[in-house]
Amino acid sequence: MNSEEFKQFGKAMIDYIATYLDNIRNRDVIPSVEPGYMTKLVPEEAPTKGENWRAIMTDLEKVIMPGITHWHSPYFHAYFPTANSYPAIVGELLSAGIGCVGFSWFSSPACTELEMLVMNWLAKLLGLPDCFLNKSGSSGGGTIQGSASETTFICLIAARDRTIKRIKQKFPHMTESDIRGRLVAYTSDQANSSVEKAGLIAAIPMKHLPSNEYGKLTAETLLEAVEKDESNGMFPCYVVATLGSTGTCAFDKLEEIGPICKKEGVWLHIDAAYAGTAFVCPEYRHLMKGIEFADSFNFNPHKWMLVNSDCSAMWLKESQPLIDAFKVERIYLRHKYEGLVPDYRHWQISLGRRFRALKVWFTLRIYGTDGIRNHIRHQASLAKYFEYVLKKDHRFDVPLSNMGLVLFNLRAGDNSTQKLLNLLTERKKLYLIPCHFMGKLVVRFVVCSRFTTAADIEFSLREIIAVANKLLLPTQEGVWLHIDAAYAGTAFVCQGMSE
Repeated sequence: MNSEEFKQFGKAMIDYIATYLDNIRNRDVIPSVEPGYMTKLVPEEAPTKGENWRAIMTDLEKVIMPGITHWHSPYFHAYFPTANSYPAIVGELLSAGIGCVGFSWFSSPACTELEMLVMNWLAKLLGLPDCFLNKSGSSGGGTIQGSASETTFICLIAARDRTIKRIKQKFPHMTESDIRGRLVAYTSDQANSSVEKAGLIAAIPMKHLPSNEYGKLTAETLLEAVEKDESNGMFPCYVVATLGSTGTCAFDKLEEIGPICKKEGVWLHIDAAYAGTAFVCPEYRHLMKGIEFADSFNFNPHKWMLVNSDCSAMWLKESQPLIDAFKVERIYLRHKYEGLVPDYRHWQISLGRRFRALKVWFTLRIYGTDGIRNHIRHQASLAKYFEYVLKKDHRFDVPLSNMGLVLFNLRAGDNSTQKLLNLLTERKKLYLIPCHFMGKLVVRFVVCSRFTTAADIEFSLREIIAVANKLLLPTQEGVWLHIDAAYAGTAFVCQGMSE
């Protein structure tokens, strides 16, 4: 393919993407295919001779789209948002076009320096402490990872090594293997599954401590676990606190947990993957009270900040423990400016890294801080609207609402709630997922798509209520009939009035 064909192909694809997103409401949010559907549509061997790009465009609707779950549909309300915006898409395009591998400053100076810049923009936008900024004389700083899962894991490794050094100073007779065998980490039972996975990979027990009735990890629970493990000869090394848990968007009490971690020398990592974006709005910042105690902080611009995946922002109060844990030198990686700016290969698992900062830069410049704040506030208001309308229906209970998340269930019980969710999934018009809250099965409704409007919320409500009608009190027409006899109903006790 030459440059002229690339221009034609690229323009056609941009048109296709724009048309797809403009008309995404017309597609069922959940696909109707079954496992293996594509094997009937695609040859078993790659083509011997190259094909024209137009043939690929033709196959998109035939091969790809039938198997797509449309995450950016206004009727996608599962999990959390996966961000998307046109500026971020263009940033991805330029990143792919430049195609640099920014493992060190010298391998592509702009790649490193723009990342330092946008990470400072983000830190200031969220109101993070100055110790997290990339600046001269600072021992901390920020970088972009691929996911919150990676961040939780690499910070656990840094915490492990820091703890081993601390314990060896206190007990010089202990070997590193002895210390490793006694390390333990903690998180809430509401933490994301990736936190448990980090413990598995690092071979460090990740204890899930019970949250309170609001889904929060409290200081009392953490302190009890730490003291018990220390009395048994264990070495606590890592705590993952959540700001915006996966199930209920709960916020752990950093102002209470932080002092315990500081006193015990335990690394405190903050996972704010979804809800962290909300801190761009000053009215939400009280939820991260105690952030000054954090050793590391992470949120995903690719969830709620209109930046396409993969883009997970991570900051460290002290970067050296992470660098010490991941630093591997080779002669071909050296350059004369080492030490003057970060070489981000020491801040991650892989050597190579993409120019992710471009899509953040483009998005923040096009939307501006006001645009990001308006986006968050708008989606939070849509969730409140959904909650307000659903609460008017006496068949539903709404036990919790937080930011863009609303939990609801049927008062008839777990079986009815599960049937409701099953029928909604079968109809493929909406996509929602369940969780457990306060011992009950609930359905999570999250405002995910940047295209969602009040009219889309009303469509979702109609769909949910229509399915509830079928489950609970169907008429022959399948329409729920509600009788309002607030005053005159009393008269029906008299004979003749019921005719």
